[in-house]
Amino acid sequence: MPANTILLSGMMRELSATPGFTDALLAHLNEGGKRGPAMMTQRLVKRLRELILGKDWRGIDRFPGWTMQEVNPAVGVISKIETKNPGTSAGTPSGTPNEPLPSGANKGEIKEYLDLGSYSLDKAETVNLDEPSKLPGLSNETLVTEMGAGVVRGDVANPKLAPMHPESQRLADVLNRLSMNGHEGTATVTAEVAGKKATTPPELVQALMAAGHSVVVADARYFANFGHFHFKGEDVMMPFFVDSQIAIPDTKRSLRVPVSHAEYEWEIRGPKVNADVSWYFGIDGKSEFRTMDTLDQAWVLGRHAHEYRDADAVEVTRLVGAFVIAFVHQHLRRPDLPFGGYYPLGVCQDGVAAIEKKMTGHDTLFPNTADGALFDDPRDAEVNAMMLAIPKDRNGAPPTPARIFGSLPVTDFSLITIPGLAADLNAVHAAWEGGELGRTRSWMETMKVRLAILGVLVVLAGGVLVWRRRRVKK
Repeated sequence: MPANTILLSGMMRELSATPGFTDALLAHLNEGGKRGPAMMTQRLVKRLRELILGKDWRGIDRFPGWTMQEVNPAVGVISKIETKNPGTSAGTPSGTPNEPLPSGANKGEIKEYLDLGSYSLDKAETVNLDEPSKLPGLSNETLVTEMGAGVVRGDVANPKLAPMHPESQRLADVLNRLSMNGHEGTATVTAEVAGKKATTPPELVQALMAAGHSVVVADARYFANFGHFHFKGEDVMMPFFVDSQIAIPDTKRSLRVPVSHAEYEWEIRGPKVNADVSWYFGIDGKSEFRTMDTLDQAWVLGRHAHEYRDADAVEVTRLVGAFVIAFVHQHLRRPDLPFGGYYPLGVCQDGVAAIEKKMTGHDTLFPNTADGALFDDPRDAEVNAMMLAIPKDRNGAPPTPARIFGSLPVTDFSLITIPGLAADLNAVHAAWEGGELGRTRSWMETMKVRLAILGVLVVLAGGVLVWRRRRVKK
């Protein structure tokens, strides 16, 4: 265990008997968070409550531990979703390619959905990045919530990144706004740095490079922090486990892995702009450029699966800009999706995996939950094709080991501090390399097999009964 870290079970041992605390904790989890899976539907809330009240501490520390086949119905996988326009279904795009947005309501919805800062969709203007950002700094008071009983939810500012927050927030706002340029009747905003002008996100990256800035775009992976809780000054370790259905050698157990968080991160350093921004599709239902300046708990770790520079950095930025506008279209067409479409439109891994496959020819993330049938708008043909090209985990089929290990925030398993996980990973990885991997059945698969066997036995019993009756008659 890392220093100053406690398991969720350790916190709940002390607090589960405190009147009202369990319900308060579950209510906070329902609010979601930056990197938490936060698929806390009624069934999952009920399951966690049962574990807490039943004092199943081991179960709490491997929550929920289900296969994707079991998780999918629990988070409400939807096979048919109605679009906003009456008479159109998920298979019929609302609007035609490049059709201007109706004035008024839709632009207001975009402004509410996409973080554009002070920039308008109707006003053409030039943003001078040579001048220091006038946005406010980051305050811990806005980042954490006191829950009482020694519990705090939320992570404080990262001392390394927080001083750059005004620049980072401005850059995220500008990149989101540039993503909207030229789409559906919006006015054009221009970003300028050292005399170089840009009207799209990739052009801005090119302008920054031309002005003497270093730009690195990283494909970053972490363990997702399900709770972001702190108890009496200690971090609370709270991953969200999925059963991979891969058998751990010499045991009767299957490998349970914490869900990871994936995002693209831009590190920009230079004479005019010093900022760090990220992009992912989050539990808030938003696919947008964001700041990334809170302090991660030590156990979530982190690694760069890929780093892109020069022309590759420009291309990744272009693709991300295409995802931003594609998800704006999704939001306008399907505004009533639960969690803003998080899960039916994918989780954080889907978009990153799609871009990874485009850039490298490989995809190494798990799970991907997007329903490919929803990506049908001809305006977003490139994004649609990319989302269809990656594996889907909606049917509960066991993932490949390459995706399990590729999702991890480390390649050296000894760095993992989640109790017992490193040993399980080492055993499975060795079996994988030796070509000796086995798999286990999910609970649902086991039930299907048992029902099938029961059906066969019923048929056989019925046949024997008929045969006996015929013998008696003879």
